[in-house]
Order: sequence, then structure tokens, then C-alpha cells
Amino acid sequence: MEIRVGKVTHYYSKIGVAIVEITDETLNIGDTIRIKGHSTDFTQTVDSMQIEHQAIEKAEIGHTIGLKVKEKCREGDIVYKVLS
Repeated sequence: MEIRVGKVTHYYSKIGVAIVEITDETLNIGDTIRIKGHSTDFTQTVDSMQIEHQAIEKAEIGHTIGLKVKEKCREGDIVYKVLS
């Protein structure tokens, strides 16, 4: 089962970081996420999140975060939290 967390608003390919707007659900370090879009579909564990270059453990609804990702993603891709 998956719950929508938010969406990718920008992707920095050189550093592998997605900017994610958190709109529906909180996100914690250690959570498993799935990023899905037109040509994107991968799952990973959240290892690193930042707000304004400061590391955070939890992202709340309304935050815009930098999220280290293992694969390329695109603006508009949806971020889901995978529930076990």
C-alpha cells in the first residue's frame, strides 16, 4: 500500500537531489518511498533530507525539502510513502 506524500518540483542531476513539496503526508528518515511519473518508477529508502541546507529527520506537510535520490526523476513526478 502507498500513500501520496508530495511531488517533485525540481531535480538537480549533477548532485542527484530532488526538490519535493510535501503536501499530503509527513516523511521521515528511514521511510521507504516510491517516485513515479511518466517515465520514472523506482523505490528507495530515505537516507538524507534537508531544508535550506540543514539536515532534518522529519518533513512536515507544507515543507519543501531536498531529497537525495538514487535515480533520475522529473518535475511533476509523484512521491509516495510505501507502507509495509
